[in-house]
Amino acid sequence: MNAPPIDYAVHAPQAFQHLLNLSMGLHKGPLGHKLVELVSLRISQINGCVYCLDMHATALRKAGMDQRKLDTLAAWRESPLFDDRERAALGWAEALNAIGTTPVPDGALDALRPHFDEREISELSFTAAMINAWNMLNVGLHRPLPIAA
Repeated sequence: MNAPPIDYAVHAPQAFQHLLNLSMGLHKGPLGHKLVELVSLRISQINGCVYCLDMHATALRKAGMDQRKLDTLAAWRESPLFDDRERAALGWAEALNAIGTTPVPDGALDALRPHFDEREISELSFTAAMINAWNMLNVGLHRPLPIAA
């Protein structure tokens, strides 16, 4: 990473605030804080956003998520630590995250319906879109990993 970081919060404060408000609203919505964080962490793993990986893993630990669950998130399909609702959410978020190269599989939306109502599916979709926006900003504009306290 040779280019110096750009502080988007300073240079585009209104856009930053709108995205931040979306994030905060999703955390207070029907999905719950832990599921929004879990989806955010998984998509950040896929997208390679070190800033978001640190932030969401820390938030999940503070919320009481078991460390083994965090450690096995990258292999959630094989891990027995994730419940059916989490698996459905992670699968949907991954499918949305890949739409640039792979169409959302037939039946993917129907697979969510036993676990989520239409409001929750909508908010889950917004969560995937929101974390992608943060990942693009942080990776593209070289937001550094915060100094550990």
